[in-house]
Amino acid sequence: MSEQREPVDVVGIGADGWDGLTEVARQRISAADVVFGSRRQLDLLPPGTAEPVAWPSPMLPALPGLFEEHAGRAICVLASGDPMFHGVGATLARVLGAEQLRVLPQVSSVALACARMGWAQQDVSVVSLVGRHAELLHPEIQPGRRLVVLSSDAQTPAQVAALLVARGFGGSSMAVLGDLGGPGESRVAATAARWPHPEVAALNVIAVHCSPDDDAERRPRTPGLPDEAFQHDGQLTKRDVRALTVSRLAPAPGELLWDVGAGAGSIAIEWMRCDPANRAIAVEHREDRAARITTNAMTLGVPGLDVVVGAAPGALADLEAPDAVFVGGGATVPGVLQRCWDVLRPGGRLVVNAVTIESEVLVADWYARCGGELVRIAAEHASPVGGFTGWRPAMRITQWTVAK
Repeated sequence: MSEQREPVDVVGIGADGWDGLTEVARQRISAADVVFGSRRQLDLLPPGTAEPVAWPSPMLPALPGLFEEHAGRAICVLASGDPMFHGVGATLARVLGAEQLRVLPQVSSVALACARMGWAQQDVSVVSLVGRHAELLHPEIQPGRRLVVLSSDAQTPAQVAALLVARGFGGSSMAVLGDLGGPGESRVAATAARWPHPEVAALNVIAVHCSPDDDAERRPRTPGLPDEAFQHDGQLTKRDVRALTVSRLAPAPGELLWDVGAGAGSIAIEWMRCDPANRAIAVEHREDRAARITTNAMTLGVPGLDVVVGAAPGALADLEAPDAVFVGGGATVPGVLQRCWDVLRPGGRLVVNAVTIESEVLVADWYARCGGELVRIAAEHASPVGGFTGWRPAMRITQWTVAK
């Protein structure tokens, strides 16, 4: 793309339209030759301001050509509220470069929602469901938690209510705030279990105060979900070992994990639940297990998990280089560990759980060559023995952890 001669003005606009803009914002819009925005946003401007251009659909692939077409002209882009908060401003910064933008934010819908609810903004979790799966809410649904949910459309609140009920949080209070800051601002409220509104204002934000039912299952973000939370056929890293494994992988926000020989996908899922920015690729050679991983990912709130069906090391050939790798199955297949080690980013962590004698021999050899830490994990669970209680040991795990 040719460089823009003048920075692109990105102006936040609320539901109150032109009347709610500052004088500086009005001047920037008025000085433009062309104004980009959604049809709803463009309709908020007075006539004759500039040439209005509505975003095409899909928008993202059209952006480079659109700005090329209007190169040399003074361009202003309208954004909802704060352009850099789940807004078009962040997209333009990636496409055009941040140095090409002059951003003038308006009060965000989240700030307005918290003001209406009397909630401290720093104490709420914000989840955007604009064009995204409602299942993203699952990790945030915790007892007593307050959520501000950015809706995709008028049907989103009913979907959120149904998800809360299914999750065992039907008593949660919901308030749907429509057209915030505009002359037609509205509010409807009820509990999730008694949500009576199939549709509300198309432009809405949902405020949720999570309240669990008596039988609601706890699903914290900390690794170690109950084994029963996953669909599996026995190929599952069990709860205690899983918690230790994820702690060794040491996830940091935004990092990418390879879960090789993923089975039920539990490691990748727990990794992604640690932070909304975390990413993971689950590699599984059996199609039935891969389908189960996808189901588990949706149920547990990480629909963005990338599932690759194929056998390692061949299936690893064209994947993005990871920040961490977990090998839970297939470690003894020739070339698997070597491929994982070769592409692991500097500072990345490799964790291998060995169960069989053959895999133990393999990790012992790698440990001798590369160092790291070798740990044997043993867990025993109390269970009935006749009329008494005894300890039943699970299979021991030899775990090798190494940083590159």
